Amino acid sequence: MDKATLARAIDQTLLKPTVGYQAAAEWMELSAGAGFASLCVSPFLVPLAAQRLAGTDTVVCSVVGFPLGYTNTESKVEEASHLVQLGCAEVDMVLNIAALLEGDDAFVRDDIEAVVRMTGTASEGVGIVKVILETGYLEPADIERGCRLAVEAGADFVKTSTGFGPRGASVEDVRLMRSTVGPHVGVKAAGGIRDLDTALAMLAAGASRIGTSSGIEILEALEARRG
Repeated sequence: MDKATLARAIDQTLLKPTVGYQAAAEWMELSAGAGFASLCVSPFLVPLAAQRLAGTDTVVCSVVGFPLGYTNTESKVEEASHLVQLGCAEVDMVLNIAALLEGDDAFVRDDIEAVVRMTGTASEGVGIVKVILETGYLEPADIERGCRLAVEAGADFVKTSTGFGPRGASVEDVRLMRSTVGPHVGVKAAGGIRDLDTALAMLAAGASRIGTSSGIEILEALEARRG
């Protein structure tokens, strides 16, 4: 895999609650020209990211119902719509984990579908929605069910983790998610992916996107390895 291909598989991520405008602007300056698929930033940083990424192939991504997923559906819809209007091309939403664990499939599906529908409307059909399952809370059967509900609701991706849950992504999670959603829905591995070998293992297991705050370091490691 070459550097450009790997970069296009990475959502370079900045979701730390302690990072403000100045530090974020410096980080965006370093990340904007690296060829990443997106910069995934805290909601209040979306306008700054949209400004910094204008004219590049890297899009702005942000988060909805983050990181716990128990926000009311109406609030998730409003948040997603507002983010897209501010410049987001992609939103990563946390599904309602409690509803999933209780077996309330209709609620989970409707919650996701409402965000998918509003995001598409706000962006004239070009918004991408990734649904975060937070797999650290789930048994394999729950992961499969969550993936199926996300697909039924029209999501573009399923995603392993927020990075704030009990654990991050695992190769086993990614394999299970890929086998469940099939070849036409994206799988994003996120949470604890900090080095090249882990990123490549996730891609080999079926991930189509990697969420990481270490994208620059991962690309540098690939260059070093290739000589």
